Formats: sequence, structure tokens, C-alpha cells
Amino acid sequence: MDGTEALLLARAQFGLNIAFHILFPTLTIALAWFLVYFRVRYERTGDAAWLVTYRLWVKVFALSFAMGVVTGIVMSFQFGTNWPGFMNKVGNIAGPLLAYEVLTAFFLEATFLGVMLFGMNRVPGWLHVLSTIVVAVGTSLSAFWILALNSWMHTPVGHITVDGVLIAGDWLTVIFNPSFPYRFTHMLLASGLTASFVIAGLSAWRLLRAPGDDSAMKTMRASVLVAAVLAPLQIFVGDLHGLNTLQHQPAKIAAIEGIWKTEKGAPLVLFALPNEKERRNDYAIEIPKGAALVLKHDAEAELKGLNEFEPDRPPVAPLFFGFRLMVGIGVGMLALAWFGVWRLRRGGPLPRALLWTFAAFTFSGWIATLSGWIVTEVGRQPWLVTGILRTKDAVGHISGAQLGASLTGYVLTYSLMLLAYFVVITHMAGKGAEQQEALK
Repeated sequence: MDGTEALLLARAQFGLNIAFHILFPTLTIALAWFLVYFRVRYERTGDAAWLVTYRLWVKVFALSFAMGVVTGIVMSFQFGTNWPGFMNKVGNIAGPLLAYEVLTAFFLEATFLGVMLFGMNRVPGWLHVLSTIVVAVGTSLSAFWILALNSWMHTPVGHITVDGVLIAGDWLTVIFNPSFPYRFTHMLLASGLTASFVIAGLSAWRLLRAPGDDSAMKTMRASVLVAAVLAPLQIFVGDLHGLNTLQHQPAKIAAIEGIWKTEKGAPLVLFALPNEKERRNDYAIEIPKGAALVLKHDAEAELKGLNEFEPDRPPVAPLFFGFRLMVGIGVGMLALAWFGVWRLRRGGPLPRALLWTFAAFTFSGWIATLSGWIVTEVGRQPWLVTGILRTKDAVGHISGAQLGASLTGYVLTYSLMLLAYFVVITHMAGKGAEQQEALK
């Protein structure tokens, strides 16, 4: 097996691992803040429905948190086994940022998670509320450090090179690199929408079985309202993120928009079949001058095409279709959340068709997140660290047979884990918070 095939297998293995891992932090970052809301509502009102709701969703949080930790540990080993060139070149920057995440976020979460899970009847109410808040802060802080590193890999600044190795010249510049504020905000909002639709979807699943479940209706109202607020914010932040990407990674934007040649007044391609061999879009449905207007706010503005970046340009199809899938799901989330708020304000039982729709959207946030991460990470290729380290130069000397065997093992293991996760949480949601509490 040649080096190219080994590189593809190594990328596939890491891509599978990070795709599976990111599902769970994407949920737990915002779910922790929902738990804060549920716990504070019980503390202030004394309504038992909020307590049993909290106890149900803290189980979902604990299971998701554990899945994220396990897959994160496995992923970290791949830096040394499959990608030694990455740590050799930029380890003096990546290593401390990952260490900061462990020292300031993971330890914080792990310490207070025990109090949050098992301390409700053992510590004063205010301390249990505080523990829940600290865990939520820890999840967001963890995202801060991971996104700081990831953003720096896309827009590296603040470093100096000594004997061919990068070290931080200014840590504040490294951390708060040009794409970090947009990427971090975009991720937090993505987590908020993911958690909102998981809660709304599983609450809808419960209401289909027991329309009078008070706890499920409370979580349904809270999650749909949050989704209705966050969805338009995510669209706005996504637009800002796109403009930032145009400034710092124009090749990625050209691939997303399917712009093959530099032109003025480029059209906005709604749908097409990108033809990489012929450098064109087949069967394109376009809005004339739309891309120039959206990206430059000038219908006659010039946009660089992929021809400007040969041969160092990303593949077009994954970015083109991934971006449209992400946007399509986002628009669907917005429409469903706003309609859901309108229907909830009318009062009365929710139509079964609406409940089934929310149930179908339960994991829509995961699909949108994975689509977005494909666009983000594939769009950086052929660079692992933009302009500094190529992906092919970071892969280790490992045989294709070993990579193929381990990749197969990952696929089988993660498929079983994900299936088991779906079965467990849908089973818990189907029984409902109040019934689970009654079984204690």
C-alpha cells in the first residue's frame, strides 16, 4: 500500500473518531445549562415536576458526558500513533492548549459532576445548584480551549519558529486568533440548538405516549422557546463567520460556493453537481450576482475562484453539499421552532403531527454539526495547519493493514455504542420523568 492510501486511511480513522466524539460535547455543552435552568426552577418554585425533569435529564447528561470522555481519550492517542508530525511541528502550541482544557475544564467538571449526580440529598440546596452551574461553566470552558486550538490551526498567528519548530510568541494572540470568536460563538449556538431539539424531540416522543405528562410539556416549552431564539442568532453568526472565512480562507469559500474562476458579480449557486474534472457546475440553479451580493455586499464585486488556488485547494463536493445540508437543516430548525412557539402560545394539546415532526428532528442538530465540521475541516485541506504544515507531512509511518484493521474495529465499536446510546435515551424518554421517579 502506497503512502497516499495510508494517508487516506489515517484521515478516515481520525475523521470517524472526531465525528463520533463531537456528537457528545455538542450536546452536553448546552444541556448542562438546561440542567441549571431546571434545577433553579425547582429551587425557586418547589414544583416537583421540575425536580423529576432534572433527574431524568441529568442521567442523559451523565451518559453523554461519559461517551464524550471515552471517545476523547481514544482520539488523543491518535496524535501520537497516526499523526506524530503534528506534535513534532506544533506540539509546543497544541500541547499546552490541550493541557489547559484538562486542567481548567475537565477537572472542574469531573470534581463537581459527582456532587451534581449524587449530592442532591447530601448537600444543601444552594451547594447543589452551585455544583450544577460549575459543571455547566466547565463544559463551556472546555469548548473554549478546544476551539482556540482548532481555530489557530485554521488561522495561525502569534507564533514564532525556532529550529523548524513552532512556539508561542504571544499566547493571547494565539488563543484569540482571527477566526476564534466566530468559530467559538458558532459552536456554542450549535450546541444550544442541538440540545434544544434533543430535549424537544424526546419530550415529543413522551407526549405521543402520554399527552398529559406535565414534566414533558415543561421541557417541551422551554426547549422550543430556546430554539426559536437561537436559530436566527445562529444564521446571523454563521454569516459573520462566512465573511471572516472569506478574508482568511478564500479557497474554502470558493469551494462552498462552487466558484471555479475568478469573476465579478458571481452568481449564488443554490444547487448543482460540481464537476471537478471539467471545472464547472452541472445542472446549476443560480441567483445572478447573488454570491457577490451576499459575500461582498456589492453585486459587481469580484470573488476569487478556485483557479487562483491550484493545486492547493480543497475538494469541492464535500464542502458544496455539506454546507447546503447544514443550511437546509438550520432553516428547517428555524421554521419548526417558530411554528412550535406559535402553537404552544395558543394552548391546548399539541397536534400529533407536530409532535412527530419534533421527534423526527431530535438529532437534527447532530447532522447539521457534522455537516459543518466536514465543511470546516475538509475546507482546510491540503493543510493541517494553514500555510505551515501539510496533512501528508504529519502522518506517521504506519502500515495500511494496521490502519485498515483499526478503522474496521472503530466502525464496528462506534456503531454498537451509538445504537446502544439511542436505545437507552429513547427508552428513558419513553418512560417519562415522572414514571422513572415513581419507580425509585
